This record gives sequence, structure tokens and C-alpha cells, in this order.
Amino acid sequence: MAINYRQRIIALWTVFLLGTLFHTQLGLIPLFHGLSVVESQKATNINDISVVMWLMLGFFVLPMLGIIVTAFTDSKSYRTIHFGLTVFYSIMNLLHLVLDLFVQPVLWYQIALMALLFFVGLLLNITAFKWMRLYTKANQSQHHLESSHF
Repeated sequence: MAINYRQRIIALWTVFLLGTLFHTQLGLIPLFHGLSVVESQKATNINDISVVMWLMLGFFVLPMLGIIVTAFTDSKSYRTIHFGLTVFYSIMNLLHLVLDLFVQPVLWYQIALMALLFFVGLLLNITAFKWMRLYTKANQSQHHLESSHF
């Protein structure tokens, strides 16, 4: 049975996005119980955090675009760019996980979720790498077959 790396990548990106949304939701749940939440910076209006909002938008949109493009393309250049994107997200997740350990109080349920997301990211890295290499191996085999006939 052939491995469908594209399906795996789409599933892993979807799990990653759901986990990231849940991470945000977990951070906001205390508000619904009359408790305060951890603040990274004080703001008096939405313009004070517009840069943060744009960065968050980008952080969520790139995986969504990754899902769409992975479903519709199979090019070598995209596979390489995609692998780089997965590595970037793994680095960002690890950094976020480490930084969350310094937030007081340490919210261990958030740490557990971030560790799970980091693991999902590593699976995504491995799968994207194999998908990228599969194309190279297939092209080399095809090129070898074509050149051996002449």
C-alpha cells in the first residue's frame, strides 16, 4: 500500500491548527469564571496590539494555506518550501513552549498541550521531509530509466 504523504500532511496541519486554537481557548477560559488571564502587554485599545493581531493572523493563515496548496499541488519547489515552513513552525513551537515555562504561575495544562503540539510538529517535519525526498527519488529513478534507453 502506497503512503499518501499529502493526506498525512493535511491531517497533521489540521491537528496543529486545532491544537493552537485550543491553546488560545485554554488561555481565555479563566475569563468565563471571573478570573484574570495572563497578559503579555497592557493595552488601552486595539491599535496598541495591532502588530500582535497581524502576527497571529499570519501564524494561523500560513498553515491554512499550507493545507490548501498541499491538496492542490505536487511540485518539487513547493515541497521544499513546505518543509522549510514545517521546520519554522517547530522552532516557533519549541520557543513558545520554553517561554511558557517562565510565565508565572506555570500553567501545566498549557505546557502539556504545547508539548503535544511540538510532537505533532515533529511528525509534520518528518512527513514533509519524506514527501520532499520522495519526489527527488522518483525523479532520479525516472531520469535513470530514460537515460538507460539511449
